[in-house]
Amino acid sequence: MNKESQNIMKKLKQDCFKEIVHNGILFDEGASVYAKEIDENIFLVFTIKEDVDPENVQAFIAKFDSWGSIGKKEPIQMMFSLSIKHKDDLHYFEKFINVSKN
Repeated sequence: MNKESQNIMKKLKQDCFKEIVHNGILFDEGASVYAKEIDENIFLVFTIKEDVDPENVQAFIAKFDSWGSIGKKEPIQMMFSLSIKHKDDLHYFEKFINVSKN
């Protein structure tokens, strides 16, 4: 895991995101998944693929039945999705994290 991805995961943990255990069906096997509830049953979710280049970070806001259904069931509603395609896009990651604090 490269230093950049370690920093992303550290930032998520510092901002009260919980690591989600998943079965490799809805998210890529080996991907790290972190979620934070931002409203009732609405979650901000980050997935970081195993090879952890900046291009392999995705974020989305979705409604799930509960914490327990993240990674096990499809979301009830997908509200927003962001795929980071370039290192320069990492500033959006920071904005996402800052919005989730409110």
